[in-house]
Amino acid sequence: MPAHAQKKKSKSTHSKHAASSKKTSSKKKSKKAEPKPAAPLPPLADVGDFDKINVLHGSGNNGSAAIKNQGAIQSLNEYIYNCISQRAFPGCQIMAIKDGEIVYKKNFGYYSYDAMKPVTDTTLYDIASVTKIASTTLAIMKLYEEDKIVLSNYLRNYLPFTIGTDKANLTIRDLLLHQAGLKAFIPFYKTTIDPNTGGPRSDLYRTNNNDPLFRTPVASNYYILNTYRDTIWNEILQSNLENKGKYVYSDLDYYFLQKVVEAVTGVRLDQYVYDNFYKPLELKYTTYNPWRKGLKDQCTPTENDQYFRFQTIQGYVHDPGTAMLGGVAGHAGIFSNTRELAVIFQMLINGGTYKGHRYFKTSTLKTFTGFNSDISRRGFGFDKPNKARGDGGPASDLVSKTTFGHQGFTGTCAWADPETGIVFIFLSNRVNPSADNNLINHLGVRTKAQTYIYQALGYGK
Repeated sequence: MPAHAQKKKSKSTHSKHAASSKKTSSKKKSKKAEPKPAAPLPPLADVGDFDKINVLHGSGNNGSAAIKNQGAIQSLNEYIYNCISQRAFPGCQIMAIKDGEIVYKKNFGYYSYDAMKPVTDTTLYDIASVTKIASTTLAIMKLYEEDKIVLSNYLRNYLPFTIGTDKANLTIRDLLLHQAGLKAFIPFYKTTIDPNTGGPRSDLYRTNNNDPLFRTPVASNYYILNTYRDTIWNEILQSNLENKGKYVYSDLDYYFLQKVVEAVTGVRLDQYVYDNFYKPLELKYTTYNPWRKGLKDQCTPTENDQYFRFQTIQGYVHDPGTAMLGGVAGHAGIFSNTRELAVIFQMLINGGTYKGHRYFKTSTLKTFTGFNSDISRRGFGFDKPNKARGDGGPASDLVSKTTFGHQGFTGTCAWADPETGIVFIFLSNRVNPSADNNLINHLGVRTKAQTYIYQALGYGK
């Protein structure tokens, strides 16, 4: 075969092979490759490093370099004024801190809807269940750190009066997590109201304290029989453990935790937290029973109570159960303002130290503020965002999972976010004039306000 013919054949053979390869390649390309399964996202940290220490500074008057989005601040202000015009609450205080700097501080509205007295920096609010973490949980943390309380111990180890009841074997851990099985709520006041008149029972109440048997104040010029606290405790001890193995938020957990603190220390809870926290932190206004200190007029009124105390409550605790115990309880009773709560939360976000004084070891903060339950989002004492990504639960969706804090029934909340260094505090008296007004929750005011703050600081969209 001539050489040129061999070359031609070779070329022809190569062309056929190339064409065949292209067809094969084309067939391969036409098949859709199955997508590889996405690698699982790494778990989000739920406990802060607590490696930064700051002291509160700054005025919060929009001059901070930390504010990246002034539009978000303007939107927040407009939103809150709109909420007040919708009568979600008559007024409020909001404060936000970033790495110790007060980047936002503003007072809105009035003490009540009569618009006679504007909210100021020194206005005091009944913080309701924020008391759980601004008082009782602090005490439990300190006693835990001192090895005077063991989280796995039972109530019977501290409170002999529980022995022989089904409350004896409840653990401190489960009480802190609201999963001890206790009822959600007991309306103690209802049995003190005369069913025939709808007014207070004459054998239980007096309008003055001349009788030494009636010296427990529940409101202004309104006193309950001193020994009625025994009736309350009997009702708690006899109540059914109807929620075993479940997470059910209950104030009753903190009735017991208060008793544990007092049994271990030999000191009343209000005195213990004052001596160990409020006094060394130089807090002037964070207190139980502010009326005793002449601060009644500084307090915003809560409810116009026409079912239990038959007056507008001011300077006395709103929570009926706490009131019937004389205003001091583990679950409610503290009054404060944003500035002083900010000091407490800055101390916590610092890892337990403030102005050179150490209140807790960092390890204690890490133990209490992480996710500590398999059946809920709770820390020990502290509430937290939901565990799912992008779901802040009771806090903004923009917070990190290291965040810890709490909300309060009267329209309050306080949150610390160690990962971002942000502390957010919102205080209102949404229960004025009626606790039936739930607009603050329907509008999602507290979480939206917190979201605006995060956006102003450059987080989210």
